[in-house]
Amino acid sequence: MKKITVVGLGYVGLAMALLLSRRHAVRILDIDPQKIAAISARQAPIQDEEASRILASEELNLFATLDPQAALPGSDVVIIATPTNYDPQQNYFDTSSVDSSIASARALCPDAIIVIKSTIPVGYTERMREEFLTDQILFSPEFLREGRAIHDNLYPSRIIVGDTGEKGQKIADLLKSAAAIEECPVLLTESTEAEAIKLFANTYLAMRVSFFNELDSFAMLKGLSSEQIVKGVCLDPRIRDGYNNPSFGYGGYCLPKDTKQMLANYADIPQSLINAIVDANGTRKDVIADAIIARKPKKVGIYRLVMKAGSDNFRSSSIQGVMKRIKAKGIEVIVYEPALKEESFFGSHVERDLDRFKKDVDLIVSNRWTDQIRDVADKVFTRDLFMND
Repeated sequence: MKKITVVGLGYVGLAMALLLSRRHAVRILDIDPQKIAAISARQAPIQDEEASRILASEELNLFATLDPQAALPGSDVVIIATPTNYDPQQNYFDTSSVDSSIASARALCPDAIIVIKSTIPVGYTERMREEFLTDQILFSPEFLREGRAIHDNLYPSRIIVGDTGEKGQKIADLLKSAAAIEECPVLLTESTEAEAIKLFANTYLAMRVSFFNELDSFAMLKGLSSEQIVKGVCLDPRIRDGYNNPSFGYGGYCLPKDTKQMLANYADIPQSLINAIVDANGTRKDVIADAIIARKPKKVGIYRLVMKAGSDNFRSSSIQGVMKRIKAKGIEVIVYEPALKEESFFGSHVERDLDRFKKDVDLIVSNRWTDQIRDVADKVFTRDLFMND
């Protein structure tokens, strides 16, 4: 049994902590008192049905705290899963939460292997190794879906660790021990290559989302059937289904910031595709907003700000960009979002009564279909073809 500290209680950190605490002693460190209180009460601090079930029903060797002194000393492994973000105005990737977590771990448990799960710029791990004069810092990219983090850790598509030596193999074995499957591809790489894998993988997914969104834009403006075209294209075995359901654009925790970070890494390298992937997301929101405005609605209802079903995250959700474009034209907007505690969102009223919301607006904008709005289907504007995320 190892002593493991998980820093950060988002989707990644929570999944890691719960699954590893089945076999190891896990301490969770976070700066949010509400999240710590939720774990202590055996409740999930974020929306994830499987996480809620595990916390409520399983015996876990798990302890959560706000205090680094209680979380870090004596740890064999420290997993850092704190949030990072990219600032396009300053062309700067904010890794301050990871920086401080590494510093605390090196000070309080200097013998621990530090595993970074946060998204970071290419070359970051190598810089941290040089700064702290240690080879105990590794990067291991995560490939989890919001609301499915537990499932994707139990059934990983691959495990990648940025260290080709004994430490890398130990961490790969640790991560594999949390899985429910025996066979899983494991790849040990250099640290910088592992960082690049994460950014290139997410940029490719953003490219695929953008491609099918632009296909849908073409079909919508030409009066064609998007569904027929998408189905026909995806019958090609080299293309296949998956990430082909049109939306208002890509969003969430990873794709917007990862594509912009990828573009920043190309500052001195000729490219055109990466820039197009970033620009395509804005173009798609323009097309969607124009289509809504063309209907001349007096009052538009935004049904849910969250990215998809089973998630309570609306960070960088594409519908927000559409909403802002509509409001810029002077159209009144109200929002239905149960996950919001505030009474307004970007100056728009938040309505919590769904029936009143449906009656008060003459057009409902929804990134994804749901049974909750099928009774007013004639009011709904969506580009969701296949009713999946």
